[in-house]
Amino acid sequence: MLSMGSMLLAFLLSQISVQAEQPVFVHYMPWYASKPVSGQWGWHWTMGHFNPDKLAGKGIREAATHDPPVIGLYDSNDPDVLECQVLLMKLAGIEGVIIDWYGITDFRDYGLVHRNTQHLVKFVKRAGLKFAICYEDQTLKHLVEGKQIPASQVMAQGKSVMGWLDKHWFGDDAYLQVDGKPLLLVFGPQYLNQSQWKALRTGLKHSPLICGLPHLVQPAGLDGLFAWPPVSGGKTITPEMWRKRLTEYYARAPQETVISVAFPGFRDIYQQAGLHASYGSIDARDGRTLQETLQLAAESKTPLIQVATWNDYGEGTVVEPQAQGGYRNLEIIRSFIAARSPRKVSGTARDLRLPVLWYRLKKQYAGEQTVTAKLDEAAALLLAGDIEPARRILEEFPLDE
Repeated sequence: MLSMGSMLLAFLLSQISVQAEQPVFVHYMPWYASKPVSGQWGWHWTMGHFNPDKLAGKGIREAATHDPPVIGLYDSNDPDVLECQVLLMKLAGIEGVIIDWYGITDFRDYGLVHRNTQHLVKFVKRAGLKFAICYEDQTLKHLVEGKQIPASQVMAQGKSVMGWLDKHWFGDDAYLQVDGKPLLLVFGPQYLNQSQWKALRTGLKHSPLICGLPHLVQPAGLDGLFAWPPVSGGKTITPEMWRKRLTEYYARAPQETVISVAFPGFRDIYQQAGLHASYGSIDARDGRTLQETLQLAAESKTPLIQVATWNDYGEGTVVEPQAQGGYRNLEIIRSFIAARSPRKVSGTARDLRLPVLWYRLKKQYAGEQTVTAKLDEAAALLLAGDIEPARRILEEFPLDE
């Protein structure tokens, strides 16, 4: 029999091993607008070509995607959508979101994205998840080209963006930290140079750890890189090709910070939408691409795994449940996390259907206060990992087909 001291040591070691596992975060797009919620179909559902008012078959709306969400075309400011999404993440063991963010200016859809991001963060925090930001610095270029600011004001605008992040998010307990610093991803950098990035850090209360795309990090003098699905030139990227590229990225750790990536594949809609040629493709291989990129990331010496993406429907990198692909990708992620850190998941793989059932019931019984109060109780139970009581509540109410 183990002594009390040996048992305590074993317990502490088990805690260290759990904490040492790389957390899994999902890259999240907060840019969707739907007609029922916002009064119009947003560009990311239409891309100026598709008409969601038309049905493409089996009751599925036409949209800028090869495979729409299982809950239908949604609005990123819909609280029912946000609740459903964080419930799915929580049950799968996903620990947080890295949100694609365009800054604080009300230009194009930047203001909408900023509002939706703030709304999402509330749900993320309530669910006990964490969040971080991926800033699109090309927005500064677009502000200049759109005559919103003169080129001479770029640094002042950049300072205001970093200052807002520093004041409102970098110091938040729910904001993701790596090596004791708030993590900021930059999709690029595509506009600012090394001296400008250095200046943007000056005077911040919470100095961030800034990571960019692998081929753009060193010229900008950033702290590290985050890997991304390596498509380019319209080519078909084979498993051998992406495996070689990702291995090269991961070999740069621990000399510099590296954020590893997992992805289900890549199949964009841009050519069909008439925007431009396709960036290329990565075959999903019936889920094996996601499984293998997760495993490759797990074998790397990186502090976390970013799944690209939760919901970029235009590029077909989605792990959120879909009308055709179903729950496969999310089940793969859940299985991966459960094998490494069982305490991070709740219920079973089949239980991933419960948040979607909750969402459909919430929409069907909207306005019926007694029912919606019970559904809110079920959502709270799911967040707490109390699956069976939540299921019993959800099964009380018939669902229309």
